[in-house]
Amino acid sequence: MTAVGQDTLSTRSTMEVGGKSVAYYSLAKAAEQLGDISRLPFSMKVLLENMLRFEDGKTVSVADVQAIIDWVKDRTSEREIQYRPARVLMQDFTGVPCVVDLAAMRDAMNKLGGDAQKINPQVPVHLVIDHSVMVDAFGTPQAAQENVDLEYERNMERYEFLRWGSKALDNFKVVPPGTGICHQVNLENLAKTVWTSNDADGAIVAYPDTLVGTDSHTTMVNGLGVLGWGVGGIEAEAAMLGQPVSMLIPEVVGFQLTGTLAEGITATDLVLTVTQMLRAKGVVGRFVEFYGPGLDSLSLADRATIANMAPEYGATCGFFPVDQATINYLRLTGRDEWQIDLVEAYAKAQGFWRDTSLPDPVFTDVLQLDMSTVQPSLAGPKRPQDRVLLAHVDDNFNSELAKGYKKSGESDQRVDVDGLGHDIGHGDVVIAAITSCTNTSNPNVLVAAGLVARKANALGLKPKPWVKTSLAPGSQVVTDYLNKSKLSDDLDAVGFNLVGYGCTTCIGNSGPLATPISKAINENDIVAASVLSGNRNFEGRVSPDVRANFLASPPLVVAYALKGTVRDDITTAPIGEGKDGKPVFLKDIWPTNQEVTDIITSVIDSEMYRTRYANVFEGDRKWRAIAVEGSDTYNWSSGSTYVQNPPYFVGMEMTPKPVFDITDARPLAVFADSITTDHISPAGSIKADSPAGRYLNEHQVSRADFNSYGARRGNHEVMMRGTFANIRIKNEMIPGIEGGMTKHIPSGEVMAIYDAAMKYKDEGTALVVVAGKEYGTGSSRDWAAKGTMLLGVRAVIAESFERIHRSNLVGMGILPLQFAEGIDRKTLNLDGTETFSISGVAGLRPRQEVQVTLTRADGTSETFATRCRIDTVNELEYFLNGGILPYVLRKLAA
Repeated sequence: MTAVGQDTLSTRSTMEVGGKSVAYYSLAKAAEQLGDISRLPFSMKVLLENMLRFEDGKTVSVADVQAIIDWVKDRTSEREIQYRPARVLMQDFTGVPCVVDLAAMRDAMNKLGGDAQKINPQVPVHLVIDHSVMVDAFGTPQAAQENVDLEYERNMERYEFLRWGSKALDNFKVVPPGTGICHQVNLENLAKTVWTSNDADGAIVAYPDTLVGTDSHTTMVNGLGVLGWGVGGIEAEAAMLGQPVSMLIPEVVGFQLTGTLAEGITATDLVLTVTQMLRAKGVVGRFVEFYGPGLDSLSLADRATIANMAPEYGATCGFFPVDQATINYLRLTGRDEWQIDLVEAYAKAQGFWRDTSLPDPVFTDVLQLDMSTVQPSLAGPKRPQDRVLLAHVDDNFNSELAKGYKKSGESDQRVDVDGLGHDIGHGDVVIAAITSCTNTSNPNVLVAAGLVARKANALGLKPKPWVKTSLAPGSQVVTDYLNKSKLSDDLDAVGFNLVGYGCTTCIGNSGPLATPISKAINENDIVAASVLSGNRNFEGRVSPDVRANFLASPPLVVAYALKGTVRDDITTAPIGEGKDGKPVFLKDIWPTNQEVTDIITSVIDSEMYRTRYANVFEGDRKWRAIAVEGSDTYNWSSGSTYVQNPPYFVGMEMTPKPVFDITDARPLAVFADSITTDHISPAGSIKADSPAGRYLNEHQVSRADFNSYGARRGNHEVMMRGTFANIRIKNEMIPGIEGGMTKHIPSGEVMAIYDAAMKYKDEGTALVVVAGKEYGTGSSRDWAAKGTMLLGVRAVIAESFERIHRSNLVGMGILPLQFAEGIDRKTLNLDGTETFSISGVAGLRPRQEVQVTLTRADGTSETFATRCRIDTVNELEYFLNGGILPYVLRKLAA
C-alpha cells in the first residue's frame, strides 16, 4: 500500500479477526474529532475512509476529510479531492492500448535519462481477455471451440504482447481467453469487498475494496459493496502509476426500493425501469446509492445487474451497501472464510453495514420505486434508456418503421433469401443473443432462459431459420450449473449452443450473418432486428446489417428467437406452432419463480466456483504455449498491424511546450445530440474501402484477416483512421449522408473524416468538433479521445458531455467547452463553413467562462460564451502538459 504519511487525525485502530491483528483507519474516531457521520451515504463513507488513510497534509488534508463529513449539511460540494483506488481492472480491448502506452513510456523514460523500471503498476492490476471472441460459429456443439481457435488465430500478436506485459510488469496479472467476462470474473473471484495489504512495518492493513476499470460496466461490482467505476484507459494508466483520481466530491442520489418483483418479472425488467427513471432524472457525474426495504428481496446477482447498468443511466456508480446478502454471496462463490469474517467485522466496525434498524442516509435527491409495479420490458430500438413495455414492442417498432426508418406502407414487404428456402421482412429478428456481463452473471435469468428452452423444446418449437442464436456466458460456472441441471441440452435443442465466454454480440462481435441473409437485407433495405440480453443497443453497434436493436432478458431472447419477429405482440400472438399443430403462446413456455428457484438451489454450490477459479491465471494449453521474454522494454515489430509504438511522446522534453491559442480552426464535424463513444471510437468491423481498410490492404493484410477495430486497438495507425467512422454517424455539414464523412471546406470536397483531417494537418489548420447534448455517452473508450487528438482536434464544443469522455478529452490535451445556456449550434446557424478562434488558452482556470469568436464564410463574425469543462486543478495540469501521460512521465522522470 502507498505510504500515507503522518496520521494527524489519529484514526488508526486495530481489530482481531480469526486470530490475526488487523489495522484500519477508523471512521468512528474521525467522527469523534470532526463531526457526526451516521447519516452519510455508504458510498461517501468509502471516500471518507480513503481520505483518512491517505491524509498527509499535502495531497490529502484534514480539510478534505472535513469536507466529506460536512457534506451532509448541503448534500453537495464543490471541493476537489484526490482519491486513490485500491486496484485497477482492465479488459483486453482497452487493456492492450494501456500496456502499449506503458511500453512506450518505458522507451520514453529511457530517452529522458530515467529508469524504465519506474514505469510499473503501483497497485494490483488485473486484465481479463474477454472482448476478442467473435460469434463466427453458432448453433452446433463445436461452435465454442471453433470460435476460440479463430480467436487465437486472429489475435496471437496481441496475446504475445500481453504475455510480455504479464512478465515484464509488476503487479500485473492476465486472466486468459475463454475464462469469462471481466466484470463477472471480478464479481465472482477478484473482488474482496475489503482489501488488505502490509504496511512498511509488516502489519496487515484493511480498507475498502475500491477500483477503477477501463470498461464502463466496472460498476457491476458495486452490487457487492465495492466502489468502482469506469474510466478511460489514460486515467487508468495514471492510477496504475500511483497518480490519484482527481474528482469533485460527488452528489449522491438515493434510489429507494420497496416491495418485491411480481411473479414472472425479471431483474432485466427491473434494471430497464431503473435506467429509464434515472436517465429522466439526470444523474450524470453523480453517485447513485440504492436503499430501502426492497433490498431485502434482491439477490446479490440482481443487485449486480442493476449496478452494472450505471453507465446506461448515466451515473458514476450504482452502489449497494454491504449486508447479509453480501456475506452469503462471498460464501457461495467460494471465498476464503477468513476473508468473509474480515468483511463482516470490518463493515460493522466502520459503519458500512446496512442494518434496517438504522435511519436511512441523507441524499442530494431521491427517487422511489415500488418493485411490485415493474412490468415486462425491453429497451430499444436505439438506446438503452428507451424502455418499451413488452406488450407494446410491436407498436413501437411499427411506428419507428414508418417514422424513423421512413418505411411507411412497406411494413408487410418480404423478400426471398437466395438458396435458403425462406423469405425475410422488416422486423424479423436475425440475431438473438444471450450475451453481456449485465445478465449472464445472474443465475435467475439464465435458468429462466433454460426453462423457456425446455418448455419450448418439449412442445416442438424451433427458432425461425433466419435467426442467428448464441449463448455466451460471462463465467464458466454458468456452464457448470446449466449442465448440472440439464438445461444446456434444452438450450442446445433450440439453437442456443455455447459460442464462447466473452462479451460477443453486446460489443458488436456478433459475427457475420449468413451471406444470403445479409445480401437480402442490404439489397432490399430491410430493417432487421436483434434481441440481445446486453446493455448497449446504439446504432451500428450490434451488426452492420441490423438497424433495430432491443435489449431484453435472456428468457425473452429465447422467446423472440422462436417468434422470429418484433412486429407482432408477443404477449398475445402465438410464438409458433407446436408439434401437435396447436398454437403455442408465451405463457405456455414462461417458467414460474418457484421453478427457477428450485433449480438454482439444487444445482449451484460453492465448489463450482472454487474449482473454476482455482487456476484462473493459467489458461488453456494455447495460452500456456505462448513463449515470450520478460524484457524491461518491448521489442516493437515494424511489420505488426496489431501493436505499434504510439507517437504520444515523440520529441517530448522535461519542460512542457507552451499551450497556444486556437486560431481560425475549422470544424471537422458538426453533430447532433447523443453522439456516443460508439460513434466516435473505432468499433466493429473494418470496411475494405475505409481509410483503415486501405491501410491494412497496403500492409498486405487480406480482407478475411481484417479482424475488428477493437482487436486492433494497439495500433494507432488503424485506430486514428477509424475515429468517427461509424456507419450510422451523421455529420450535419453534409446532410443526408451517413458514415464517417465530412466536407473539406477549402476544396469543397466530401471525403472521409480521416482524409480531411490529414489535409487540414498538411495545411497547418487547427480543428474543432461541434456537438449537441450528451456528447460522449457510452463506454469508457479512451480511443474516442486518443483518435480525436491524433486527427488534430484541439477543442470540442458541445451542449453537454458525458463524464468519462469529457475526462478523457482533457487527458489527451483536448479542450472541452460547453455552450452557455441558450446557445447551441442551431441558434448560431452553423453549417460548417465557419472558423473558430479561442484565446487565453494558456491562462485557463477550471470551469471558467471562455469566449469563442466565430467567423462566417462571408467574413462576418460574432462571439459566444462557453464554459471550460476542465473541472479540476489536476485536470488543468494534465492539459497544460499535453495530456495525462506526458504529465505522469515527467513527474516520474524528475
